[in-house]
Amino acid sequence: MKRHLLLAAAVLATGGAFGLIAPAEAHPTAVARGYGHPPPPPRHEPHPAARRGQVWVPGHWAGVRGRYDWRPGYWQAQRPGHRFVPDRWVRGPQGWVMRPGHWTR
Repeated sequence: MKRHLLLAAAVLATGGAFGLIAPAEAHPTAVARGYGHPPPPPRHEPHPAARRGQVWVPGHWAGVRGRYDWRPGYWQAQRPGHRFVPDRWVRGPQGWVMRPGHWTR
């Protein structure tokens, strides 16, 4: 049993090292691709009072099955030395695409 686990781990590590397993395939994301029209303007959300150790992530439009659904804002634990870049929609060669929010230094 131990031998099988070691062999499986070695195969996965080798595949990842040679690019056979792409990171995007390893962790699928729910990102809408190729919407023909831009999302509606953002909804106005009252910005809640600050919370210690928390960052407010603003609401955004999410692409779901060919339409846009509003996702309200929420609090997220702050990462020291980082700032949060919110989700945003950009026009690409095949339509409107959502770029997910992320933390950056």
